[in-house]
Amino acid sequence: MSKLPDTIKLAYIIGVILLITFMIFIVLIVVLYNKRQVFFIQQQKLKEAEHQNQLLQKELEKQKSIEKERERISHDMHDDLGAGISALKLQAEFLKQRAEGDELKSDIDELLKTSEEMNISMREMLWSLNSGNDTLGSFIDYSKMYARNFLKKTNIQLNIEDENIIFETIITTEQRRNLFLCLKEALNNAYKHSRSSQLKLSFVQKDKEFMMTVSDNGIGIRYDQPEGNGLRNMRGRMKEQNGHCEVTTENGTHLFFRIDL
Repeated sequence: MSKLPDTIKLAYIIGVILLITFMIFIVLIVVLYNKRQVFFIQQQKLKEAEHQNQLLQKELEKQKSIEKERERISHDMHDDLGAGISALKLQAEFLKQRAEGDELKSDIDELLKTSEEMNISMREMLWSLNSGNDTLGSFIDYSKMYARNFLKKTNIQLNIEDENIIFETIITTEQRRNLFLCLKEALNNAYKHSRSSQLKLSFVQKDKEFMMTVSDNGIGIRYDQPEGNGLRNMRGRMKEQNGHCEVTTENGTHLFFRIDL
């Protein structure tokens, strides 16, 4: 009977040791499981990152391929189409020198005018295709040049302003093209319909927001008449670029074009 307490004590110690051993075993299992899970998650993240890198690489290769194709088309247009238009213009000028009737000379003048318009359109297309022009500075410089050339033979005085422009800021080809087409439409409308004597073209950049404004001091737009195709086209172009086109007619017509860069 005197040994019973020692036996119980021994059993108790063994039980405690077994319990501690079991707990340590459980902790080790949990730690190993967590490490395995962490390793698995890391592997999944690495695989996902590798997959994303592969997609990015494919996208970069696609963009390079598109830019290369654009440059090829640009060179072909410049070499082939440009040479053809120049040859057509020279032949028309030669025929005009030999023409005798006024009606024939008038027809040749129309041909020369058409060839010059084609030449201007081709230069615009070459500019829009050149990825080297995908900056705000390039867009603004070209827009200023176009506006001056467009209005130089009219009675409309042109004023140009720019504010806070970071000329190296990247603008996508589609944004640049659609903004320029909106500018062309706005200038054409001002020349044909506004009866204005002054036109102001302004460019403003605020961080990642860019705004182009075309304002004239003409007769404005009559809202009791249906909206013209030109204005609808401008709104549509800005909508395609997730931008905004707004028109006001207080003291003339004011067109606001805004995009996020």
